Amino acid sequence: MRDIVLLGLNHKTAPVDVRECIAFTADETDQALVMLRDNPTIGESVLFSTCNRIELLMAVDECEAAVTLAKQFIAEFKKVPLSQFEKSLYQYVGDEAVRHTLQVAASLDSMVVGEPQILGQMKEAYRKATVEKTSGVILNKLLHRTFFVAKKIRTETGIGDHAVSISYAAIELGKKIFGDLEGKRVMLVGAGEMAELAVEHLIRNRAGTITVANRTFSRGVELADRFRGKAVKFEEIISCIKDVDIVISSTGATDYVLRKDQIKEAMKSRRNRSLFFIDIAVPRDIDPEINRINNAYVYDIDDLKGIVDENIEDRNREAVKAQRIIDEAVIGFRKWYDTLEVVPTIVSLRGKVEAIARQELDKTLGTMSHLSEADKQAIERMTGALVNKILHEPTDFLKKDGCRGNKSAALDLTRKLFNLENNH
Repeated sequence: MRDIVLLGLNHKTAPVDVRECIAFTADETDQALVMLRDNPTIGESVLFSTCNRIELLMAVDECEAAVTLAKQFIAEFKKVPLSQFEKSLYQYVGDEAVRHTLQVAASLDSMVVGEPQILGQMKEAYRKATVEKTSGVILNKLLHRTFFVAKKIRTETGIGDHAVSISYAAIELGKKIFGDLEGKRVMLVGAGEMAELAVEHLIRNRAGTITVANRTFSRGVELADRFRGKAVKFEEIISCIKDVDIVISSTGATDYVLRKDQIKEAMKSRRNRSLFFIDIAVPRDIDPEINRINNAYVYDIDDLKGIVDENIEDRNREAVKAQRIIDEAVIGFRKWYDTLEVVPTIVSLRGKVEAIARQELDKTLGTMSHLSEADKQAIERMTGALVNKILHEPTDFLKKDGCRGNKSAALDLTRKLFNLENNH
């Protein structure tokens, strides 16, 4: 009976420089799977590699040998000494490997609990394994179950609700202010990673024109082009502000980029239309004194952190519910997994009893040539019914009751009682 084993490292156990060394590209994953498939020590395998984790999920006959081989394989494939990453590796076997796989898919093991990308990445890893035929009966069942449970967790808990990144919180705040962001014009001051994430959320919320102002104009143009926005020079910010509803600022400046006197002047041409500033820079980009201007509202990173912290608490509460769903799924998978060991015994038992019945039936019918065809069929049906009735309770016991106690002992006794080992 094969063991399920998971070997890996992640953002909790290994720093980024170690993760980078052994991360697998898409092409390397394909290549590695082919090499693993050809190795008899590893029965089934799925290789999962992202910037935050590298994990090899396996179904193996000999756990220790497979883990030793897998470690060596990663070291040789990536040309990195094993000593460089071995201390960062974790290893799970059986139910714990199943539980970990479910937790990863439900994003309970992610840097940000509840983030949705991980499930898509796992599905892609599984697709590659099915293409290369490295996933078999056990891992197919486990991963189908995993994807079903991850979807159930997202539907039945609020684990994916609410903003838990500063950029996302900024957009959520904009939504609270305006009701919705559809058609709202936004200016991004700065074109770094925070701005990029904010733009993705804005597009999802069908915001209107997105204007990007960045000190390095070419970088502003690049970000604006990617999201069909427009780029302006840093010096044009004040003249363009009259046409926007929200300003999101995230530069690396050491002093205020927007000051009270500049905005006071710009507001004159806005005819009292509200203007919202969301400052996600540290140190701050936007002079908090702007709040004193009529119809101008400034929110800084501390306001957003309050939202994020509250939402992380919400997600963590939901994670407890998710954990219960996972515990149930582990028990369910274990029941299915245990039947794999039972099935061959049941098949052998039925085969033996049916063969004896067939032998005796043929012998008896051979001496009763006067019977009509209908009579012979009736006796055959009766023999089949007898076999089914005799086997019903032993089969039921092996499938259910036998699993409650010492299942291996029940299977062993059945095989001895019916001499199934010599049933060839």
